[in-house]
Amino acid sequence: MVESKFGTDETTRFRRGWIVGVASVLLLAAAVACHRSASPGGGKAKRPRIALIMKSLANEFFATMEAGARSHQASHADEYELVASGIKDERDVARQIGIVNEMIAGGVDAIVIAPADSKALVPTLGRAQKRGIVIVNIDNKLDAAALAESGLKIPFVGPDNRKGARAVGDYLASKLKRGDAVALIEGIPTAFNSQERRRGFEEAMKSAGLKIVAVQSGNWEAAMANQVAAGLLSEHPEIKAILCCNDSMALGALAAVKAAGRQNKVLIVGFDNISAVQDATRRGEIVATADQHADQLAVFGIEYALSILRDGMEPDDKETPVDLITAETLSGSRSRGNNGKGQ
Repeated sequence: MVESKFGTDETTRFRRGWIVGVASVLLLAAAVACHRSASPGGGKAKRPRIALIMKSLANEFFATMEAGARSHQASHADEYELVASGIKDERDVARQIGIVNEMIAGGVDAIVIAPADSKALVPTLGRAQKRGIVIVNIDNKLDAAALAESGLKIPFVGPDNRKGARAVGDYLASKLKRGDAVALIEGIPTAFNSQERRRGFEEAMKSAGLKIVAVQSGNWEAAMANQVAAGLLSEHPEIKAILCCNDSMALGALAAVKAAGRQNKVLIVGFDNISAVQDATRRGEIVATADQHADQLAVFGIEYALSILRDGMEPDDKETPVDLITAETLSGSRSRGNNGKGQ
């Protein structure tokens, strides 16, 4: 009886030990599986959410920018999610600030933004950065002094607007005579890209000995630029050219020149290479523009944001291409594959 009792106890202890051992193995396997599902090697890691915040989607430039970004995300769907949005009016800074706040609340991992104002967006983007959100600035550079005052470092990924405008201005100057009068229509005066394009145009005019007789804002819009250009043509009948800081305004100025019966007598240049301006350039109605590759501009910013998220590197500014566009550069091709550029 004693032997039988002893044997029963040993069997019970063995069974309990076996059950505990199996349970431990199962728990370990579950933990490993859980770890793999959360790791990059497991293929089920949470994809970062990238917010692309643009200016007016009514502008062909930003519609092209969004299309390029969505195409890139579709071909890299396993790498990130894209949330794209923009404002209706380029001057609606308050709404763009609201969109940034919505993205912060939504828990995005990165924000790629073309700010409507170079200073006003800085405090809100600072709050986003303090929440651990990666910020990449595209298209319109944030004000350096405002960033420094806020203790922020936000990389700018975009073209040298001043250099692009200088190239356009130099080309225009080659069509004019020293001493000729010209007018300049700038964008929103507080926008850094407008300021830089104005500087580039001014440098080219000064270098060529041309006289800028008037500078007015068209707020990036064709309708307003049309009104401004009509007034300039009336007030300064001597002007031989109008330099516009984006293509939408160049089209507005072109309409005013035609209405005044001064086509081919007043030359026009723009900046952006939108499809309508490409066509006008081929017809000789617009002398030149600059291409900053709208279909790739957001992609450059998105890829930079992804690299920062992946590598945790200290980001620096990154210059992207800007090219002079004339009838000569467009000849031989009906499309360069980047129709729809803007400011």
